Amino acid sequence: MIDIIVIGNGPAGISAAIYAKRSGLEITVIGKDAGALAKTDKIENFYGFVEPISGSQLIENGILQAKRLGIHLLEDEVIGIRYENGFVVKTVNGGEYQCKSLILATGVGRTTPKIKGFEQFDGKGISYCAICDAFFYRGKDIAVLGSSEYALAEVMDLLPVANSVTVLTNGETPTTQFPPEVTINTNKIVSLNGDDVISSVTFEDGNTLTIAGMFVAIGVAGSSDLARKIGAVTNGKHIVVNDTMETNIPGFFAAGDCTGGLYQITKSIYEGSVAGLESTKFIRNNN
Repeated sequence: MIDIIVIGNGPAGISAAIYAKRSGLEITVIGKDAGALAKTDKIENFYGFVEPISGSQLIENGILQAKRLGIHLLEDEVIGIRYENGFVVKTVNGGEYQCKSLILATGVGRTTPKIKGFEQFDGKGISYCAICDAFFYRGKDIAVLGSSEYALAEVMDLLPVANSVTVLTNGETPTTQFPPEVTINTNKIVSLNGDDVISSVTFEDGNTLTIAGMFVAIGVAGSSDLARKIGAVTNGKHIVVNDTMETNIPGFFAAGDCTGGLYQITKSIYEGSVAGLESTKFIRNNN
């Protein structure tokens, strides 16, 4: 079992890994890309840099520093988290990695679709976590909004429970293979309909699909999506943490943009450092 897994390879994640590694623990960082920071052309307000540095160069420097310290970096996309005698992290490439403590530092990235009725039914039949809410839709017809591996992961959690599952790509071409028992509808969505809760979807071609609920899984899993999968408290798209960057789940920490507040590199580095140190303390206190 790995001591600490860090999800996210930006400033918060790498800082957490570096501080934890200095305690002699086994650290694995899982990240797919550098996110929005990699697209930043010039950073001019970062302490100690006389000349501006690009976001991509800063990210590369941090990753090289982590490698020099012997931190294991895995390029993959996380699509699920569960608790099973420790934390289990599931990735797109089929990997499952178990750890004693987990640090989530993936920034913020939930995509909210611009569909009429979406805000009205958000939380009223619209959900973001199949493993959390599938029970409420036992034996019912439900939809998953998405077209990627993240959507597939939600579908697999829903199939054993639901009467039927329909994948709604909203005009996108599916980027993964879905099970044959799943219906794929690639039509553009015009509106979501219902009274107190969602009850149907209307498409651009005029057809309507009756559903009891919809699970949103667009693009990649965001930080709050992952956190909710194991019962961590969230506030909108942000994860709720205490002063030690720990969530309400013992051993589960979060750092960086995903905790809200100031969206700055310096804040992410600070929170990552705290999360790395406190995660180390958690392991030592529970061994």
